[in-house]
Amino acid sequence: MFHVYPPDTWLETPKPGFPSSLSADDFKALFRGHPGGVAVITADAGEGPVALTVSSVVSVSAEPPLLIFSVSALSSASEVLSRAETVVVHLLDAHDIDLAKFGATPGADRFDQTHRWSTLPSGEAVYEDVRAWVRCAVINRMEVGTSTIVAVHALESRVMRDVQAGEPGDALIYHNRSWHRLGEHSRLEG
Repeated sequence: MFHVYPPDTWLETPKPGFPSSLSADDFKALFRGHPGGVAVITADAGEGPVALTVSSVVSVSAEPPLLIFSVSALSSASEVLSRAETVVVHLLDAHDIDLAKFGATPGADRFDQTHRWSTLPSGEAVYEDVRAWVRCAVINRMEVGTSTIVAVHALESRVMRDVQAGEPGDALIYHNRSWHRLGEHSRLEG
């Protein structure tokens, strides 16, 4: 039997009919084998920009253009992301690995290298020379467990290194605690 629970009860565990739950270690082991594309999110709620690397960006809808990502409550950027009205999602490829690592480094000043980023006319921080970026308006946030799911509406974008339909490109992937590059060598079928 399938149960639907109201959002205000999602954090309660266990649910009726679900006598147990995976441990955090078992859950992490499960997802170590599930790769994710890499992105850097920037935001500014008025006190200066923040940035973080994520592997949780998912497109949800093309019409309207919507995407989601999650932010851990443990991230130093989570407080700003909880208040920002807009964000910039930088979709990375293997050429952007240094930025991905930089955004994942705890305590790093992600904006001290002024040659790497600029400010859009609308005020958001954007990193230069990434594969692509999309400026988005935050439309919803949902607290789930120890993370926040952020839903955003795409407003404008720029693609610097396009990927043609059916081509593998040079995608940057995070898998089993390490960085990987997708390319022609990783294609199984086409």
